[in-house]
Amino acid sequence: MRKVSEEFSKKENINKSLKEEYHKSLKENEAFKNLISKLKLKEEELMKYTSTLETSSIEYDHCMHCDGLNSCLNQINGYAYLPKIVNGTINFQYQACKYQEKYNKKNNYTKNTYYFNVDNSNKEASMKNIYKEDKKRHIVIKWLTKFIMDYKNDKNQKGLFLYGNFGCGKTYLVSAAFNELAKEGIKSAAIFWPEFLRDLKSSFQTDFKEKYEYVKKVPLLLIDDIGAESNTPWSRDDILCPLIQYRMQENLPTFFTSNFDMKSLEEHFASTTTGIEIIKARRIMERINQMTSSIEMISKNLRN
Repeated sequence: MRKVSEEFSKKENINKSLKEEYHKSLKENEAFKNLISKLKLKEEELMKYTSTLETSSIEYDHCMHCDGLNSCLNQINGYAYLPKIVNGTINFQYQACKYQEKYNKKNNYTKNTYYFNVDNSNKEASMKNIYKEDKKRHIVIKWLTKFIMDYKNDKNQKGLFLYGNFGCGKTYLVSAAFNELAKEGIKSAAIFWPEFLRDLKSSFQTDFKEKYEYVKKVPLLLIDDIGAESNTPWSRDDILCPLIQYRMQENLPTFFTSNFDMKSLEEHFASTTTGIEIIKARRIMERINQMTSSIEMISKNLRN
């Protein structure tokens, strides 16, 4: 009988201690009081979580006085560790603040874009933010704007072979167009061609097929900086040729950026470590010419 009495007394002491801690927080912590007022639970349930609720109240208070993601004080930027009532009990989880929700909604399109070794600035490229002061860029901007509108209504469109001087923003412009279409749920990929080839070569025993099949079949593809790679029979005949042949047959728009014009690119493809192979190079260029419109853009180097 004494044992039962002792256990009961011990439980009473614990409850008393929890209650005192809970009321102390209510009295001394205004943020805690504000958070508790939002929860429709009895005191007996709330006081079990006093310590965790105190932590939540700090993050809750930060959110109440925050003016943006750049000034977030919480442990995880843009998120607060808050209580949620589920079936009459408290569950704690990280919840996005209003600024994070706005950011997520604005950038939700990024799940439709795949960038491989392409500069991070291209991931947030948009048509409204592109540099328009240089009139030499206007023909490209006009072409891409028309492509965006046409592609929404008819997926059977030609891609673009965009060539010009180093750093003039070729990749950014195409990425901006891809990002606009990503907002419509259209998937795309932009791959820096020299590095993509190196990555493929090192992945024969792992995920080579998965990577190659994805870029072969993605609705929109940008092969960035073609001609900058070390040309080999493997990269030209086993990788590039089947890739563009498939995309041409399936009417999948393919974009290319290069510092070479088509004639110079053909010369690049003709010269390999095994000698000069004009016919194979010409076969590649005939396909590229058939599946794209070609535009030259000589403009200001925006990287300086």
